[in-house]
Amino acid sequence: MPTTPKLFVTGATGHLGTLVIDALLEMVPAHAIVAGVRDIAREAAARLRDRGVEVRIADYSRPETLASALAGVDRLLLISGSEIGKRTVQHRNVITAAKEAGVGLIAYTSILHADSSPLFLADEHRQTEAALAEAGVPFTLLRNGWYTEVFTWRLPAALSQGVLIGAAAEGRISAAARADYARAAATVLAGDDHAGRIYELAGDASFTLAQLAAVVSEASGKPIVYQNMTPDEFRSAAASAGVPEMFARILSDTDAGVAKGALLDEGGDLARLIGRPTTPFQATISGFVHDQQAAGQASSHA
Repeated sequence: MPTTPKLFVTGATGHLGTLVIDALLEMVPAHAIVAGVRDIAREAAARLRDRGVEVRIADYSRPETLASALAGVDRLLLISGSEIGKRTVQHRNVITAAKEAGVGLIAYTSILHADSSPLFLADEHRQTEAALAEAGVPFTLLRNGWYTEVFTWRLPAALSQGVLIGAAAEGRISAAARADYARAAATVLAGDDHAGRIYELAGDASFTLAQLAAVVSEASGKPIVYQNMTPDEFRSAAASAGVPEMFARILSDTDAGVAKGALLDEGGDLARLIGRPTTPFQATISGFVHDQQAAGQASSHA
């Protein structure tokens, strides 16, 4: 009887990693899953252990943790780090350790159309993809489009002011729910015949920020309009609202890229991998708006 491959998920207590573990637990026995975390004492790590998942310390910035973490691992999901500017080195640390540990496949969460993307964020992903090619370990590229949840940060201000700001003009965004991308990653990690493949992962339907504003308006029952700005104006507005400078830069650069089609993809890879249509952006956005309203009502009655 064939044994189940040992599957390792880095960043397993993050937003995406948690959802990947959830999906894997529907596909393989818990003992086949190893969760990589930076802090083994966190409550989130304890919850994973309670579900039968093995937890190991794996810190991208501490190479000494990676060799033991990856011992005996057959397939690795390398979830891209969150520390902009440090990720190339961090990812190389993981790739080097995986090669030395004899990992048979590395699946990496890259960015949509990484090879041609104009986005500032794409640079470190391109460098990581190059590192994977140089390492000689079989790999799969999961080039993720945007999570619909990414857009919810703008919604509280839009609901308060009646204006959704941005710099994407009429550019279209093929976003999908974070859980959709997580299930795709789990499918690749638990499945076979994915080595050497590049998946451009995006939602089935695309939308403009003006259409996003219309969905927010309908869900909230309040008039919400989209106000388009230049990237510099949007960056300044975000910074004035208290957004950290680097994040404001990323937001304005991303919107400028959206205007050029950087986050549009109609290939359908994501739906094929997960075996169903992707989650409509309207469902995610409307759910967030309703949750916000419910929370506001609860606090006003407290």
